[in-house]
Amino acid sequence: MNPITTQTSLSFTEAEDAVRQALAEQGFGVLTEIDIAATFKAKLDLDRSPLKILGACNPHLAHQALAADPNAALALPCNVVLEETDGGTKVSAVDPHDVITSPSLSELADNAADKLQAAIESLPT
Repeated sequence: MNPITTQTSLSFTEAEDAVRQALAEQGFGVLTEIDIAATFKAKLDLDRSPLKILGACNPHLAHQALAADPNAALALPCNVVLEETDGGTKVSAVDPHDVITSPSLSELADNAADKLQAAIESLPT
């Protein structure tokens, strides 16, 4: 995979707030949230640094993709991952080109990738 990624000096909590805002500015909402660190602690009694997966969806793009190919649901929502690092927070998003390979959806993949790239690039470094 070739994720869309950046490193920010923001704390994990600050980065999560900034990512949610940046996604919203690009028309995405967060539908799901998986707190890996909390799940590992609860299920395995393991401690790890913060790691969270946000399931982001742009309803307009999702509607277009599903209308063109119902199998596009397999690629929804777009995962955006926040991981605490020594210098702040690493933020990565799935590149839609990696999961939407149908030629009939290439324009939608381009559009989604552009929006995710804009959201990620808007974060302070």
